[in-house]
Amino acid sequence: MKIGDSVAVIDEDLKGTVTSIHGNQIDFKDENGFVYQYPAEKLVSHSPSLYENIRVESKPEYVPPKSKKHAANQLVLDLHFDQLVENPQDFESFERLFLQKEKLMDTLEFCRRNRIKKLEIIHGIGDGTLQQLVTDTLKSQTGLDFYNKEILHHQSGAVMVEFH
Repeated sequence: MKIGDSVAVIDEDLKGTVTSIHGNQIDFKDENGFVYQYPAEKLVSHSPSLYENIRVESKPEYVPPKSKKHAANQLVLDLHFDQLVENPQDFESFERLFLQKEKLMDTLEFCRRNRIKKLEIIHGIGDGTLQQLVTDTLKSQTGLDFYNKEILHHQSGAVMVEFH
């Protein structure tokens, strides 16, 4: 180091210009005019021109691989009765609800067995009977969180389920 060089103190937020050198002790003045004295081993050169010829490489961020099972989108279960059976007109209303609940329970078990993280349950808007059945069934389950898919909770026709 020589007089006039820009220096910075190691492990401190202090820098300035060298004003005098006394053996191992170096005096420097900061931008406010205060003079400091430090041993030479506590100072480093603070010249921006040192870094002009250094090439900077940017490396791509590491993305951990996803398993094929989790890379797919969530599973979708449509509980509209005409999607579940061939002849929906042949069933009474209580039979319909029973079959819809059975299908819901089977699908929840399938998701747990196959470690599927998300399930979208489409129940429709209707008079709310099926929606209430889905909500009550999900409340009785453990190891999952669920929420209405739409912003307007009372008018959403779907529920999102996330398994832990």
